Amino acid sequence: MKSLKIIPFVVAMMVIVLASNYLVQFPFSYFKLENILTWGAFTYPMAFVVTDIANRVYGFAFTKKIIFIGFIWGIIISYLFSLSPIDLIGVRIVIGSGIAFLVAQMLDAKIFDKLRNSKKWFVPPFVSSFFSSLIDTILFFSIAFYGTGIPWVTLGMGDFAVKLLLAILMLIPFKLIVANILSVKRSAIS
Repeated sequence: MKSLKIIPFVVAMMVIVLASNYLVQFPFSYFKLENILTWGAFTYPMAFVVTDIANRVYGFAFTKKIIFIGFIWGIIISYLFSLSPIDLIGVRIVIGSGIAFLVAQMLDAKIFDKLRNSKKWFVPPFVSSFFSSLIDTILFFSIAFYGTGIPWVTLGMGDFAVKLLLAILMLIPFKLIVANILSVKRSAIS
């Protein structure tokens, strides 16, 4: 039973990575933002929320397992669902996603763990998301799109702005979800 707690986190990570890697291929064509945003910018920040919830509730070692399992499955699933897996950009998206995911998620987990005992509950999830989102954005967009003619710098800037906005907006759901999981854990113990 104890090992089953990892399943929802891994499934969430897989779905987020799959959705993000698929949606990054489509520009956000509203409000003249097609050169600044892709649809993937709205889904990927949820991966940091999953990592932060796992870290807060179950600790760093548990979170590392989720990151590595999510990484392996995310790469496989993303490659299978890429619009054109033989196409160089499709392959670069998968490689860039994998590298950025692994580095940024591990950074997020490590920063969160270091800040775990902060007196302010929002410091660990926001600070860890800020720095890991920055690294994730730089790695992903430069690996996936550098030299392709795709406006990767502006897409990266738009993506990072959305990640920051979502990092702020997801603080309340983070707190509520953690409180709920901890309440269920306490009930199960007593």
